[in-house]
Amino acid sequence: MTLSLKNIGLFAVMGLLLLYTGMSESWNTALGLVNMCLISAIMALGVNLQWGFAGLFNVGVMGFVALGGLAAVLVSHAPVGEAWRAGGFGVIVALLTGAATIVLATMIMKRKAHSRARTLAMLTVLLGGFLLFRALFDPSVLAIESVNPAATGFLGGLGLPIMLSWPVGGLLAAGAAWVIGKTALGLRSDYLAIATLGIAEITIAILKNEDWLTRGVKNVAGLERPVPYEVDLQNSPAFVERASGLGIDAVEASTLFVKANYSVLFAAVLVVLLVMAQLALKSPWGRMLRAIRDNEVAAEAMGKDVTARHLQVFILGSAICGLAGAMMTTLDGQLIPGTYQPLRFTFLVWVMVIVGGSGNNFGAVLGGFLIWFLWIQVEPLGHWLMSWITAGMADGNALKEHLLESAAHMRLLTMGLVLLLVLRFSPRGLIPEK
Repeated sequence: MTLSLKNIGLFAVMGLLLLYTGMSESWNTALGLVNMCLISAIMALGVNLQWGFAGLFNVGVMGFVALGGLAAVLVSHAPVGEAWRAGGFGVIVALLTGAATIVLATMIMKRKAHSRARTLAMLTVLLGGFLLFRALFDPSVLAIESVNPAATGFLGGLGLPIMLSWPVGGLLAAGAAWVIGKTALGLRSDYLAIATLGIAEITIAILKNEDWLTRGVKNVAGLERPVPYEVDLQNSPAFVERASGLGIDAVEASTLFVKANYSVLFAAVLVVLLVMAQLALKSPWGRMLRAIRDNEVAAEAMGKDVTARHLQVFILGSAICGLAGAMMTTLDGQLIPGTYQPLRFTFLVWVMVIVGGSGNNFGAVLGGFLIWFLWIQVEPLGHWLMSWITAGMADGNALKEHLLESAAHMRLLTMGLVLLLVLRFSPRGLIPEK
């Protein structure tokens, strides 16, 4: 079998698994899986750009995805007028004061020679700026969070169409990646991993605790969506008539129609990104990145600016993850900071890239589909398997109860087993780099 036929066969098997899910369970379940598979594939593309192209070990994927989710809130949620009147101006002035303090301290450090006077000036600026920042920021935040905290208690967003948040999510993640890259990309790979993980955790901590920005653990619900609402479709006589003509219940048809619309939008984004990633891979820029990945010393000897190229690809990969985060929040219709966990948004994405094939864009897409499918479907399969194994045991049997309770851990067991099998029999992934 040729390599291209093998790859087509792998994608065909993945398609058959999704079709079987639709026929054996429901098409609603299958389309829901497809939508999250598409978003997962986009995340895997972003990580593959960093690791597969350039060898950058970024374990802070969760933070960039969360920033994309934050962008969806800041762009699409309606502004809370009362909160803005209560403390919005104070928060803006405080943030500008903090930024000015950092800029002034940086200018002093760069423009003055190293001396005791420079150190004293920097400390004075930083301490004074911090005290002024807190004096402006704290009262404003308290005023904002006291405005109807059960329903709002935050500033809201700009009230713009939510699809605008997708590129904004990418830009927000790219900006954070630039800041991280300027400070951490000179570090050794293991230190870079620690730095990105730490910054991702800081990002999540901010989203959970800064209620004025994201409502914290109270969550932001009711975000606008780029597709019709099911209830509007069910109240449309034309739609109900078309659904009846197809022999489908109007409620089920409306849900399928909405999910199918999301699938078209997400698939279009994935195709565009995949084409761009392939063009980048085959370009001189892509060949240079792989040369740097394989031997940094030799690339530097040939005049390549390794740190600058690493910064470029780190920003691009993070922007793709931020874009995926905004898309996922759009699909959910809400931002829940507590759900951003490293297991789901970092470890799982890395498994997708490794299993699919590091350095191969199609492999990353296949890994995104396969691993998310297994992550969702394995748990109910585990319950069925354990019920079948324990069918002959008496109710109340300690072993039976233990096995049934252990079925919830089938996800983790399966991820580990898949990873081991792929690394043993196909160490470079299912679709390896050429």
